[in-house]
Amino acid sequence: MSSSTAPRVRRAASSGIGEASGEVLRDIPLPPYVTGEDTQFAVRAVVVHAPRRWSGGVVCRNDASPHPCRLHRWGTRVLALRGLRAAEIAALIERGDPTAVVPPPDRPA
Repeated sequence: MSSSTAPRVRRAASSGIGEASGEVLRDIPLPPYVTGEDTQFAVRAVVVHAPRRWSGGVVCRNDASPHPCRLHRWGTRVLALRGLRAAEIAALIERGDPTAVVPPPDRPA
């Protein structure tokens, strides 16, 4: 037995699913309703995980996975639920500000 008190973590056995086969991980679940905090996380996700051209094609600027990555897809879906159109989401990405504030949705009277 080791004299170290630090816990040891064993690497999980590889199942082989999705690693070499190129399978895409499932999408991140959407929140039951979109709050202002969800919207800010979504803005950060789409800006930080924006597309970048690379020699092998278009990849995520943050983690070099094939674009659109899971977080970019999640952020886009959350912003669409918040009422933003595709052009408005593209403008946020182009602006490049992960702290940009999205105005609250218009509420009918």
